[in-house]
Amino acid sequence: MKTLFSKIAAVIALLIGVMAIFAGGQVVVLGIQPDYYVIDWLLMYNFVMGIVSALITAVLIWKNHRLALPAAITTFALHTAVMLVLQTVYSQVVASDSIRAMTVRMTVWAIILVLLFVQAAKNKKQLSV
Repeated sequence: MKTLFSKIAAVIALLIGVMAIFAGGQVVVLGIQPDYYVIDWLLMYNFVMGIVSALITAVLIWKNHRLALPAAITTFALHTAVMLVLQTVYSQVVASDSIRAMTVRMTVWAIILVLLFVQAAKNKKQLSV
């Protein structure tokens, strides 16, 4: 069974995870404060989700594990839920950089999901032939 789309999705998941670790780690681990108001829980969320994305979800996708798609869907859903909270509850205080970063995360995870669904469709088609 070919897994090109899954491998591409895994690499993208790893990259977006590493980016979140790096960005969040500057504040969470190193204590470097940006020049705008920071929502503390959002920093921790982004940092933790970066670790989960890079070390768990990307690996599941790479290995074509049965939990890869549910993990990717969960990641996308969590990012979407956090964006909704930011846009409603924190709309007056959230930094535009945070909104942009969350938009990028949601877009990237949507692309990952499309790749996984395309791979699943190709795999299903190969099995039926």
